[in-house]
Amino acid sequence: MESSGGARRLGALDRVAFAIATAGGAGYAPVASGTVGSAVTLVLLWLIPFTPLALAWTLAAVIVAGLWAGGRVERVLGHKDPGIIVVDEVAGMMLSVLLLPRTIPVLLVAFILFRLFDVWKPFPAHESQAFTGGLGVMLDDLIAGAYALILVMGARALFGVPA
Repeated sequence: MESSGGARRLGALDRVAFAIATAGGAGYAPVASGTVGSAVTLVLLWLIPFTPLALAWTLAAVIVAGLWAGGRVERVLGHKDPGIIVVDEVAGMMLSVLLLPRTIPVLLVAFILFRLFDVWKPFPAHESQAFTGGLGVMLDDLIAGAYALILVMGARALFGVPA
């Protein structure tokens, strides 16, 4: 369906996909949208008193929704992993603290490490971007989140920090 300007008119499911993929609009930040999406998640992780089980279920729901929404937004825009998609950062940031107490020091260290790994994309994160659709959108950030989680857990076990 075309609008008068020649652009495709979004259907209801497309609008839902954009809302999910952009994390309620955080992906429209004019600069560093991935960092903005991660920072919004950090604040929500601090404010919402998730139990460990509730956080795990919420992460699972975000992953499933992100797989669908990320793939759909890619198709609508005709562009692989466009910058407005930040649901992958939401999932990665959630994973980075999944098994940890959500204290301010833990959240800040996990945020910094997650963003570093998300930008650096160490093996196999970079290679995972070859997947198509939502899997290609989500997987590299989940790997970055897992790396951050492992490092923070290791630092806490070995050195007792961050507390």
